[in-house]
Amino acid sequence: MGLRNKDLLGLKQLTAEEIMEILDTAKTMKMVLTSGNKKTSHLQGKSVITLFYENSTRTRLSFELASKYMGSASANISATGSSVAKGESLLDTARTIDMMATDIIIMRHSHSGAPHFIAPHLNASVVNAGDGMNEHPTQALLDMFTIYEKLGSLEGKKIAICGDIYHSRVVRSNAIGMKKLGADVSIYGPKTMMPVGIENLGCRVADNVADCVKDCDAVMGLRVQLERQHKSLFPSVAEYSKFYAITPEMLELAKPGALLMHPGPCNHGVELPTAVYDCDQSVINEQVTNGVAVRMAVLYLLMARRNQI
Repeated sequence: MGLRNKDLLGLKQLTAEEIMEILDTAKTMKMVLTSGNKKTSHLQGKSVITLFYENSTRTRLSFELASKYMGSASANISATGSSVAKGESLLDTARTIDMMATDIIIMRHSHSGAPHFIAPHLNASVVNAGDGMNEHPTQALLDMFTIYEKLGSLEGKKIAICGDIYHSRVVRSNAIGMKKLGADVSIYGPKTMMPVGIENLGCRVADNVADCVKDCDAVMGLRVQLERQHKSLFPSVAEYSKFYAITPEMLELAKPGALLMHPGPCNHGVELPTAVYDCDQSVINEQVTNGVAVRMAVLYLLMARRNQI
């Protein structure tokens, strides 16, 4: 019971068995969420702090709710409302939080590797809630849980991921995690938004959107991350939508009933038309619910390890 490591920093560190333990635990946690009585005592007497250096709605709120549903004392800190604004270093901030008898620190940071940097210096467990363009492990876990719940397994399933590949930490974590569970992952995006060597993660780089989504069991769109772009990587939003969006015609090339996914937030009319976003095959809103269940599972399993030690 519990994870091998003190921290959850990325899908790279997890074995296939650990991923499945998280997904199976999330099933139980989702039952709690939908039971009408969302309070449990799994984290009673424990403390969970969210430390976010970047904006977030889904990830931050789902972690906060997950910890509160499980009975922990929880608080949140943003960079703009803390001593970071006074010039305090990342490590000093993390150590300060750690010395307040904190059990788990959930951190999002714009620099890749930030959670990996602080984790060895803290007694608290560190959960990576997104670091730069590196990884977003809990988003990938909720994506995998959604597929697992709907299709029964990821083994042998074909997954398509289309959009801003270069800036997406979601695609990196998904490629790593889905491959460990036996899925075949194809990706596609503009050549200017395709990182060199991405195929080394075990995914196939498709020739176009149609090639990427053809006969897939699940199709995922990725948001164009304009906030991370220091120069334009495509001529216009209209051209991007014309050549790279997952349109109804593209979705029809996937298997009948294929899942339509998106990590959110979505630029409607850019990577997905609203008609696709709201189609019957869409599980985008359910992904949000699953995000709370998966994060409850992660917190539970990290605490189980801490309790054993």
